[in-house]
Amino acid sequence: MRVKKAVIPAAGLGTRFLPATKSQPKEMLPIVDKPAIQFVVEQAVKAGLQDILIITGRGKRTIEDHFDRSYELEHRLEQDGKWDELKEVREVSDMATIHYIRQKERIGLGAAVAVAEQHVGAEPFAVLLGDDIMPDPKLLQDMIGVYDRYGRSVVCGMEVPRSDIHLYGAIEPEFVEDDLARVVSIIEKPPVEKAPSNLAAMGRYVFTPEIFDALRETPPDANGEVQLTDAINLLAQQQTVYCYVFEGLRYDIGKKLDYLRATVEMAIDREDLGPEFRTFLADLVQRKKLV
Repeated sequence: MRVKKAVIPAAGLGTRFLPATKSQPKEMLPIVDKPAIQFVVEQAVKAGLQDILIITGRGKRTIEDHFDRSYELEHRLEQDGKWDELKEVREVSDMATIHYIRQKERIGLGAAVAVAEQHVGAEPFAVLLGDDIMPDPKLLQDMIGVYDRYGRSVVCGMEVPRSDIHLYGAIEPEFVEDDLARVVSIIEKPPVEKAPSNLAAMGRYVFTPEIFDALRETPPDANGEVQLTDAINLLAQQQTVYCYVFEGLRYDIGKKLDYLRATVEMAIDREDLGPEFRTFLADLVQRKKLV
């Protein structure tokens, strides 16, 4: 079956970005003038996925409002003759069919993905984390291409410094191509000395529906959370799971430093802001004697 649906978990509390996330979802933090989650939705749409389910939670209503129509705003923009702005806000609400469901208990990413079963049914689907920006437009398309070839689940993997692997799901790979490996095992946040490699699972996945069976069989961890990594590891023992090795840019918007990096790097690449912003940065480097 073709991959036609995307699931975006966005129920986390965003505690790493307090106090900004006390009353605002971390997924709605703007990268210049666009909320982080909009980049994620746009990536799904570019990959041909028009049916999108966003997993939210208490305090996340602004995500729904953002992708909804705002007739009052549109009317005001129309009255003021701001046609470019009107086109832009309408495109946000028209880009895909977006559904919402709440994760009533925040008990892990695996539990969040499990909430999507009724919507997804017996179809393959993509999962994109709502605060993980990976700007390469081909990434998700390439992962879906791996699924189309093999009919199996695909995890996005990136090499990280060995000292950082304890922050991620660590993959034990068996390479079948230069950028594609079979997942022999995957361990959630292992100590550095026990990590099977420095290949870390990142926030893009393509799953066969069997992941839901694996999630049901996955017990909560010591913190009472159902880890998606543990379910993937179980699935990998039952059927082949692939890791697509990605070497592009990735920003974890829940991390303050990554948020700053994303804002600066993505602003530099914009036609409307880039030239003037680059001049400012060059002047800043000289004034602060940063080199």
